[in-house]
Amino acid sequence: MATLLEQLKQYTTVVADTGDMQSMEKFKPTDATTNPSLITAAAIMPAYSHIVDEVLKKAKQKAGANADDKAIAAEAFKTLAVAFGKKILEIVPGRVSTEVDARLSYDKEKTIAVAHDIIKQYEDAGISRKRILIKIASTWEGIKAAEELEKEGIHCNLTLLFGLHQAIACAEAKVTLISPFVGRILDWYKKDTGKDYTGADDPGVQSVTRIYNYYKKFGYKTQVMGASFRNIGEIIELAGSDLLTISPKLLEELDSKDAPLEKKLDAEKAKAQEIEKITIDQATFEKMHAEDRMAHDKLKEGIEGFSKALEELEALLEKRLKEIAEPVTA
Repeated sequence: MATLLEQLKQYTTVVADTGDMQSMEKFKPTDATTNPSLITAAAIMPAYSHIVDEVLKKAKQKAGANADDKAIAAEAFKTLAVAFGKKILEIVPGRVSTEVDARLSYDKEKTIAVAHDIIKQYEDAGISRKRILIKIASTWEGIKAAEELEKEGIHCNLTLLFGLHQAIACAEAKVTLISPFVGRILDWYKKDTGKDYTGADDPGVQSVTRIYNYYKKFGYKTQVMGASFRNIGEIIELAGSDLLTISPKLLEELDSKDAPLEKKLDAEKAKAQEIEKITIDQATFEKMHAEDRMAHDKLKEGIEGFSKALEELEALLEKRLKEIAEPVTA
């Protein structure tokens, strides 16, 4: 019998949720996603120190001889995620998601400017924008930025998505893809209720199922990519989703198990369901967001967490810059 991972690939596009290219080579996903935490984790791995060093040396040249370490590290920071993205695209046949600085999540114009810079870096390297997804937090400002970018042919992945109001706003903005965070939703409910959840009772699974069915019912083109999984049970319940982005640990587990896998999400079945259509403007979005404690809490927490990871990455780059300048001698 085929493994769970082999069967899953028949129903769903499998995406690697990692900055570790060795894992990608092993599990052969179609696409890959990264985020600030994953890039920071990859940047401290010895296997990828050459990428970090190369970026720092180029940043030093660009910043000029009189630039201080902080300025050089800031220049390197702008290009490191793209440097990893370019290497990843040598492995995966599809797309890579590269994230806009999470600290800009409530600034539409700066988000657009950074997205333009990311796309320019890829295109200057001869990589088509068709292979890039600009990853943006699902704030109202982020969604509106993505709406403008999509009109320019710059495809977006809206992340840190926890509520139906965020998903509907993304679909109406015609974004390419959304990443609802299954595991983080589960985390919130476990903490809030003191209960554990499994299988179809998992609140994260229920949230993504509801979003998927809503999209298919009303014919939205935006794709659903479940993300942030805590166990393979969540993945099994979402077989049939457009895409699923999965960590190397859970890919390994799926690839080690032989068992029948049922397609749980089905576009044709979704079209037959009775679902109320909701129109989302900014006032409705903000009202629904304020009323959804889980989505409100997890979006705020996610932006703060990614922002902290970026600060750690900047500090790491400054530290490594000093090490390169002052090599240790025996």
